[in-house]
Amino acid sequence: MTRWVDEEAGPIVRPYALIGGRTRSSGDALDLVALITATGNPPTGRFFPSPEQERILSLVTQAISVADVASELDLPLGVVRVLLGDLQDHKLISVGRVSASERILKEVINGLRAL
Repeated sequence: MTRWVDEEAGPIVRPYALIGGRTRSSGDALDLVALITATGNPPTGRFFPSPEQERILSLVTQAISVADVASELDLPLGVVRVLLGDLQDHKLISVGRVSASERILKEVINGLRAL
Protein backbone atom coordinates (compact mmCIF):
# COMPACT_ATOMS: atom_id res chain seq x y z
CA MET A 1 0.00 0.00 0.00
CA THR A 2 2.96 2.37 0.52
CA ARG A 3 3.44 2.73 -3.23
CA TRP A 4 -0.02 4.34 -3.41
CA VAL A 5 0.91 7.01 -0.84
CA ASP A 6 3.00 10.11 -1.35
CA GLU A 7 4.64 11.34 1.86
CA GLU A 8 3.49 14.94 1.34
CA ALA A 9 0.32 14.56 -0.72
CA GLY A 10 -1.21 11.49 0.94
CA PRO A 11 -3.02 8.78 -1.04
CA ILE A 12 -2.29 8.91 -4.76
CA VAL A 13 -5.11 6.54 -5.71
CA ARG A 14 -8.43 6.68 -3.90
CA PRO A 15 -9.44 3.29 -2.46
CA TYR A 16 -12.54 2.98 -4.64
CA ALA A 17 -10.43 3.50 -7.77
CA LEU A 18 -8.75 0.19 -6.90
CA ILE A 19 -12.07 -1.57 -7.56
CA GLY A 20 -13.11 0.46 -10.58
CA GLY A 21 -15.63 2.50 -8.61
CA ARG A 22 -17.78 -0.56 -7.89
CA THR A 23 -19.56 -0.59 -4.57
CA ARG A 24 -21.17 -4.03 -4.74
CA SER A 25 -20.05 -7.57 -5.41
CA SER A 26 -20.75 -11.07 -4.21
CA GLY A 27 -18.49 -10.19 -1.26
CA ASP A 28 -21.16 -7.90 0.21
CA ALA A 29 -22.57 -10.81 2.20
CA LEU A 30 -19.26 -11.52 3.94
CA ASP A 31 -19.46 -11.06 7.70
CA LEU A 32 -16.65 -9.23 9.49
CA VAL A 33 -15.75 -12.43 11.33
CA ALA A 34 -16.05 -14.79 8.32
CA LEU A 35 -12.80 -16.70 7.91
CA ILE A 36 -11.09 -16.43 4.55
CA THR A 37 -8.63 -19.03 3.26
CA ALA A 38 -6.83 -19.28 -0.08
CA THR A 39 -7.86 -22.36 -2.06
CA GLY A 40 -4.52 -22.65 -3.84
CA ASN A 41 -6.30 -22.70 -7.21
CA PRO A 42 -4.53 -20.76 -9.98
CA PRO A 43 -6.44 -17.88 -11.63
CA THR A 44 -8.40 -19.02 -14.68
CA GLY A 45 -9.79 -17.39 -17.77
CA ARG A 46 -9.25 -13.68 -18.20
CA PHE A 47 -9.08 -12.90 -14.49
CA PHE A 48 -5.77 -11.50 -13.29
CA PRO A 49 -5.67 -10.63 -9.57
CA SER A 50 -4.77 -7.03 -8.80
CA PRO A 51 -1.76 -6.30 -6.57
CA GLU A 52 -4.17 -5.87 -3.66
CA GLN A 53 -5.79 -9.23 -4.40
CA GLU A 54 -2.34 -10.84 -4.64
CA ARG A 55 -1.61 -9.41 -1.20
CA ILE A 56 -4.90 -10.85 0.10
CA LEU A 57 -3.97 -14.27 -1.29
CA SER A 58 -0.62 -14.10 0.50
CA LEU A 59 -2.37 -13.12 3.76
CA VAL A 60 -4.95 -15.89 3.70
CA THR A 61 -2.69 -18.93 3.46
CA GLN A 62 -4.13 -19.58 6.92
CA ALA A 63 -7.66 -18.61 7.90
CA ILE A 64 -8.03 -14.90 8.67
CA SER A 65 -11.18 -12.84 9.24
CA VAL A 66 -12.54 -10.30 6.77
CA ALA A 67 -11.96 -7.56 9.38
CA ASP A 68 -8.32 -8.61 9.75
CA VAL A 69 -7.81 -8.57 5.98
CA ALA A 70 -9.17 -5.00 5.83
CA SER A 71 -6.92 -4.00 8.72
CA GLU A 72 -3.82 -5.57 7.18
CA LEU A 73 -4.44 -3.87 3.83
CA ASP A 74 -5.41 -0.59 5.49
CA LEU A 75 -8.38 -0.30 3.14
CA PRO A 76 -12.07 0.39 3.82
CA LEU A 77 -14.19 -2.68 4.50
CA GLY A 78 -16.38 -2.04 1.44
CA VAL A 79 -13.35 -2.06 -0.84
CA VAL A 80 -12.02 -5.26 0.74
CA ARG A 81 -15.40 -6.97 0.37
CA VAL A 82 -15.42 -6.21 -3.37
CA LEU A 83 -11.85 -7.53 -3.74
CA LEU A 84 -12.76 -10.66 -1.76
CA GLY A 85 -15.97 -11.12 -3.77
CA ASP A 86 -13.97 -11.17 -6.99
CA LEU A 87 -11.56 -13.73 -5.54
CA GLN A 88 -14.48 -15.83 -4.31
CA ASP A 89 -16.22 -15.67 -7.71
CA HIS A 90 -13.04 -17.06 -9.29
CA LYS A 91 -12.71 -19.77 -6.61
CA LEU A 92 -9.38 -18.43 -5.34
CA ILE A 93 -10.61 -18.19 -1.73
CA SER A 94 -13.01 -20.11 0.45
CA VAL A 95 -15.16 -18.60 3.17
CA GLY A 96 -15.49 -20.38 6.51
CA ARG A 97 -18.74 -20.46 8.39
CA VAL A 98 -19.17 -18.70 11.70
CA SER A 99 -19.40 -21.11 14.63
CA ALA A 100 -21.55 -20.56 17.72
CA SER A 101 -18.74 -18.88 19.67
CA GLU A 102 -17.93 -16.67 16.69
CA ARG A 103 -21.61 -15.76 16.42
CA ILE A 104 -21.43 -14.33 19.93
CA LEU A 105 -18.35 -12.34 18.93
CA LYS A 106 -20.24 -11.00 15.92
CA GLU A 107 -23.10 -9.87 18.15
CA VAL A 108 -20.61 -8.10 20.43
CA ILE A 109 -19.05 -6.33 17.42
CA ASN A 110 -22.49 -5.27 16.17
CA GLY A 111 -23.34 -4.01 19.67
CA LEU A 112 -20.14 -1.97 19.79
CA ARG A 113 -20.92 -0.47 16.40
CA ALA A 114 -24.35 0.57 17.68
CA LEU A 115 -22.75 2.63 20.45
